[in-house]
Amino acid sequence: MRRTVSFPAAERAPQEGRQPEPLRTEFGFELPRGYVDESGTVHRTGVMRLATARDELVPLRDDRVRENSAYLSVVLISRVVTRIGTVDDIHPGVIEDLFASDLAFLQDFYRRINAEGHTRAAVTCPSCQEEFAVDLAGGRLGES
Repeated sequence: MRRTVSFPAAERAPQEGRQPEPLRTEFGFELPRGYVDESGTVHRTGVMRLATARDELVPLRDDRVRENSAYLSVVLISRVVTRIGTVDDIHPGVIEDLFASDLAFLQDFYRRINAEGHTRAAVTCPSCQEEFAVDLAGGRLGES
């Protein structure tokens, strides 16, 4: 039996005369609600970097994760988010203070950039059933 394997465009051999796409290691995002700091300022835009093997292993030694496995995502997300608005000291306490919808967004964003290599998602218009792609990294409504 013969199997056909296809590779994402970034993994294909470069075509003659074309340069391969450079590896993206950081991805911008826009939180659905935003992080509210101690002074009441709302921060919505941020940056997440690709995870390393260390990023996924170190949280497993964290006592908070050992006591409550659900805390794993908080520690992991805090390791890979490098900035939210003007806040660049991202630690588990910052991630704990996010709204649940923002944490869910970051968990999905993490999965997309680390497993799929991009921030796009295929969607279907509920009215006309047309399929198109949106960029989950954020932006204003109506832009893609």
